[in-house]
Amino acid sequence: MTPQRVPLLAGLVVLFAAACTATGHDGASPAPTPTVAAASTPAGTDAPEATPTPPVPTEAASTAGSWRVTWGWAVPGGPARVTHRVRVPVTPPPGEPLPVLVAVDVGDHPAEGFSRITFAFRGPTPSYEVAYVPQVVTEGRGAPVALPGTAYLSVRFEPAQAHDARGGGTADLPPAAIRFPTLRGWAVAGDFEGHLSFGLGLRPPEGGRLPVRLGEGDRPDGTHVVSVDVRRS
Repeated sequence: MTPQRVPLLAGLVVLFAAACTATGHDGASPAPTPTVAAASTPAGTDAPEATPTPPVPTEAASTAGSWRVTWGWAVPGGPARVTHRVRVPVTPPPGEPLPVLVAVDVGDHPAEGFSRITFAFRGPTPSYEVAYVPQVVTEGRGAPVALPGTAYLSVRFEPAQAHDARGGGTADLPPAAIRFPTLRGWAVAGDFEGHLSFGLGLRPPEGGRLPVRLGEGDRPDGTHVVSVDVRRS
């Protein structure tokens, strides 16, 4: 299935101040195209449903079986962290000093009971951490990040960046409103001094917290992918 993405704008700076595909699985189901971005929806609520039109982005090409679990299905009681040793700079000047985010993809796997968001990096895989939080806040300033749903995951990478030397965005991104059964939306929360962070808005069917799973893999194009899986029910 061909992903549809929109460029990451240099306006991330404004968003921060105020936001596998490495699966080895095929057949991800698309969700309806949203009309309201998740970032514009107050925390704790879902944006109104839109009439389905063309499909929203789904996961990119498979990684031909290279995907592997790094943190199994569970509800994290604290931050779930996977550590990678990254020697900085990853390339000599004038190359990129840190792993660079090049794409975010989403995909739904109803037959397997989960939805997925993936983060693809050029350069080595950074360390990453996922945790349930009362509210996702921006890096540095700590400003609230608006997300749909009733439960929130913080996803953080380090060292990593999503901008080039001129401050321009480096990644292709899906719309902010995902609208899968429990994975409802995502937002950028920071790209500051080697810390790259995101928020996920979830809507568990009966409140509470959903089990999550982490994984990573390598795509044929040489990028390294980190996946966050969320149970659909």
